[in-house]
Amino acid sequence: MTLRSVLARGVAMAAASGALVGLFSSAPAAATPRGGEDDGRYQGVVTAASGLWLHDRPDRSSNRIGFARHGEIVSISCTVYGDNVNGNPLWYLLADGSWAWASARYIDNIGPAPRWC
Repeated sequence: MTLRSVLARGVAMAAASGALVGLFSSAPAAATPRGGEDDGRYQGVVTAASGLWLHDRPDRSSNRIGFARHGEIVSISCTVYGDNVNGNPLWYLLADGSWAWASARYIDNIGPAPRWC
């Protein structure tokens, strides 16, 4: 395991822990889509033609815990470095309640790019 992957996993774990704390301490989210920085969440649309597997860590070898369909709009909490997927090393922590990780290679941002975790 490289130093970079160890650091990425550490950041991912810290981000997930912080995200869970935020989940229980914040007000309920509105039901309408949003893409701004008003509540710290961002949005993107899945561009992978066959859909996108969601993982429990920001790497392709981690457990698959969900799936997003092509064209689906996803809520994004933040960005970290993870496995390189077709030239893109960025992964998004999704803020849809599953707190799953998705490769940014197959998600186009709606509005501003997500902040760093």
